[in-house]
Amino acid sequence: MKTIRFGIIGCGQMGREFASAAARWCHLTEMDVRPEIVAICNRSLTAQKINWYKDNFSTIKQVTNDYRELLSNPAVEAVYVAVPHNLHEEIYCSALAAGKHLLGEKPFGIDLKANRAILDAMAFNPDCYAACASQFIYYPAVQSILQMLERGEFGRVIEVGSGFLHCSDLNPQKPIHWKRIVEFNGEYGVLGDLGPHVALVPFRAGWQVQNTRAICSNIITERPDGRGGVIPCGTWDNATVLSLLRDPNTGNSFPWTLRTHRIMPGEKNTWYLAVYGTKASARFSLKNPRRLQLLRYAGAEQAWQSIDMGFETAYKTISANTFEFGASDAFMQMMAAFMHELSHGKPLSRSAACPSPQEMNDCHNLFTAALKSQKTGRTVILSKDR
Repeated sequence: MKTIRFGIIGCGQMGREFASAAARWCHLTEMDVRPEIVAICNRSLTAQKINWYKDNFSTIKQVTNDYRELLSNPAVEAVYVAVPHNLHEEIYCSALAAGKHLLGEKPFGIDLKANRAILDAMAFNPDCYAACASQFIYYPAVQSILQMLERGEFGRVIEVGSGFLHCSDLNPQKPIHWKRIVEFNGEYGVLGDLGPHVALVPFRAGWQVQNTRAICSNIITERPDGRGGVIPCGTWDNATVLSLLRDPNTGNSFPWTLRTHRIMPGEKNTWYLAVYGTKASARFSLKNPRRLQLLRYAGAEQAWQSIDMGFETAYKTISANTFEFGASDAFMQMMAAFMHELSHGKPLSRSAACPSPQEMNDCHNLFTAALKSQKTGRTVILSKDR
């Protein structure tokens, strides 16, 4: 089996998710390539951050607080980067310039300008493969919906809704996090954090945004700084975006409502998707991650069907199809997609492809227009095609 030697830049929660998925790579049964972690980098090298990696991965030979040192390591072939958004442009472009393959966290740049700089770096370093980390499309129900879209089973699409709802910031006494500070997270606020997860399916389907209207809310304007003081909390907590989409294959247009809320009472971690069409409709929510709801219409009485989804994954595993699928499994499927595409030069399928930098560019164009809409109170035109 071919081995790709990885360095991890950013040893927080998502870095640990990447490492733990690499540790159980034997769970995947048909992969001919595997990751091996040989280096880690984190701004602070505290025992709390580093010891977990050193205790669990004997293959790690380099520990540094300078990402440039890691990128200079000839043993590192690829990097997984999970750092605040303000560092994306600098580190992603540096990784590509150093000849490293890149799996980077969304949104692939703090803003549209940064995103374009990363795309330019990719074009300048064509031998490096780059993709974005976003795992929710790998839930079996979402894979089924994507495959239905590929086969045209929905007929004419009537309306689409997708969202990501949290209550994680409902407590005003929760200390501030970098994602609540514009300098680090960017002006998109919640859109830049949760939005790429939500927008990926419509862009994967090839739909084009014609115009958009956004309403953003900054609900809690200051938070404890964790040191006994209080500081401003300037990012958008919630955003609702209504867009007109166009299907270039049919010429038809339809509305899409995107909701990204960090303050939504009763919602802990709810990603959802709904597609309504003239021939079929589908709904999925992490409220019940096993259930795919389908409605197929052929002129008779309408009835929703609930299907229990198991472990029907794009990349095969040792788990029986009757087993339950979870968040760490979705992350592993996303990693498998990256590794497969890096090794074979093409995705396993369109629905199972690793999220692409171009799809992230679509997100940036939408979010930039959403900010303009919020500022002006007007609908913003992105495409004049009708």
